[in-house]
Amino acid sequence: MSYILIPVVVVLMIMVVITLVRGIAAFLNSTKEDLNRDPSLTGPSANQLLQNKMMFNRIKYQAAAVLVCALLLAMAR
Repeated sequence: MSYILIPVVVVLMIMVVITLVRGIAAFLNSTKEDLNRDPSLTGPSANQLLQNKMMFNRIKYQAAAVLVCALLLAMAR
């Protein structure tokens, strides 16, 4: 079983890094966009929504990786 769970943890860690980088890139783009944005517009921009989505996905992938690691530790005992 651990032969299956170890690659799962690795894939989840890669997904965490990918979503983190995409979220940071969206943050940088939204910062530039906010500086040039018309002040009369209200609500979040598309980049801000993408940033929020990426950071939420990162949290989900981290939680899944922690659960798989806990399962691996439980199986090792």
